[in-house]
Amino acid sequence: MTEPRELNIPLGPLPSDVEDVHGERMILQMGPQHPATHGVLRIELETDGEMAVRAVPHIGYLHRCFEKVAENMQWPQIVPYTDRLDYLGSMNNALGYVLACEKLFGIEVSERVRAIRVLAAELNRVASHLVAVGTYGLDIGAWTPFLFLFQQREHILDLFDELSGSRLLYNYIWIGGLSHDLPDGWLKKVRDFLVYMQPKIPELNTLLTYNKIFLERTGKVAVLPAETAIQWGVTGPNLRGSGVKWDLRKIEPYSGYETYDFEIPTGTGEAGRVGDCFDRYVVRVREMEQSLRIVEQAVQRLERMPADDVRAAIPKTFSKVPVGEIYFRTEATKGELGFYAVSDGKSKPYRLKCRAPSFCSLSVLSKMSPGLLIADVVALVGSLDIVLGEVDR
Repeated sequence: MTEPRELNIPLGPLPSDVEDVHGERMILQMGPQHPATHGVLRIELETDGEMAVRAVPHIGYLHRCFEKVAENMQWPQIVPYTDRLDYLGSMNNALGYVLACEKLFGIEVSERVRAIRVLAAELNRVASHLVAVGTYGLDIGAWTPFLFLFQQREHILDLFDELSGSRLLYNYIWIGGLSHDLPDGWLKKVRDFLVYMQPKIPELNTLLTYNKIFLERTGKVAVLPAETAIQWGVTGPNLRGSGVKWDLRKIEPYSGYETYDFEIPTGTGEAGRVGDCFDRYVVRVREMEQSLRIVEQAVQRLERMPADDVRAAIPKTFSKVPVGEIYFRTEATKGELGFYAVSDGKSKPYRLKCRAPSFCSLSVLSKMSPGLLIADVVALVGSLDIVLGEVDR
């Protein structure tokens, strides 16, 4: 490890207002079209040689006016727009919005609907983490794990294609239920996938996780202390990577998550320091294992459940709904996804605010970047696993 990289330990930033005696400071524009920014993001880097002195993320290149559009759509019509927030975790986005609406409207769904939602959300979590881990290896310079993990993701997308008719944006979870029940034989295919997937994560650990070069590129790099993560509103795997055992599926369970048996992985500093890039990475790897446990339990429940109408609780009309407001949060693939909805009794929301986890994760970038090498800034951005669709909204 080269000497400058030790500047991330401790995290103290280099002041950007220090006089540049030698006139060697340079402003580099990283993005908005850059393979390491994971979307249309521009990072304004102030560098001193190979070291980043200051990093300012510039967003807005993917702004789609989600919250304003929602004010002009009927309540059920908003579900497809939530799919396009974190487009790698569409099932989880829709689940958060739908649960907020159901709590606001006083709608209760059946146990079968709840189990199917959990099954779909956890499969989607695995698919999202496969992208996060695979592209992170690509950022570091490992090409083979990227292809290996996308191959596994294809199996999940095939399942979703059969379930909803789409491979990315599903519009499957509706207010009051689901668009339709499970196809015949679909649970058997999920079981086959579980058998197929179980040995793939140990294979990933051999291929990438404990690769010597990968450990040196991620261990002790861009350490995010737990206190800083909490202060900046960081949630999800990035917060758990800093050693904080916080998961809304356990803390504030919804959809019956309190009845499932699973663990909450946290960073332990096994590659150097708690909260470094490696911890944020390895938490996602271990979360995939836990999600597969939940999927298996959901499949077992659904196989024992009698069939029922998954559309029974869907309101016949949304022309008149209860007046009130609600904030509901769920554990999406990137962290805490919250929806604040205000109803004035009409068919369209008076206000719909989305609290996106990637926005907070990106915000802390400016706090963590000073003192890193430029190559380590790339490692940092990849370890945060941001999606610009929910940063800009």
